[in-house]
Amino acid sequence: MPQLPIQLPASDLPAKIGQPATRALAQFGILRLEQLTAHTESEIQALHGVGPKAIGILRQALASHGLSFRAEG
Repeated sequence: MPQLPIQLPASDLPAKIGQPATRALAQFGILRLEQLTAHTESEIQALHGVGPKAIGILRQALASHGLSFRAEG
């Protein structure tokens, strides 16, 4: 019997962050850009699979929507 593809919830995270970062964010419960605004850059970069390149891409994507990471401290 053929396997059906797994249907993932809609996400507006940029594909350029890569699959490891996308999976790490999904496991942390983040599927949408606006969900990132509740977290600092440090919190997100601490996730295994999310590196400086992904953080930069996410920062730009947030800024293009008038959003940003939560302020540190």
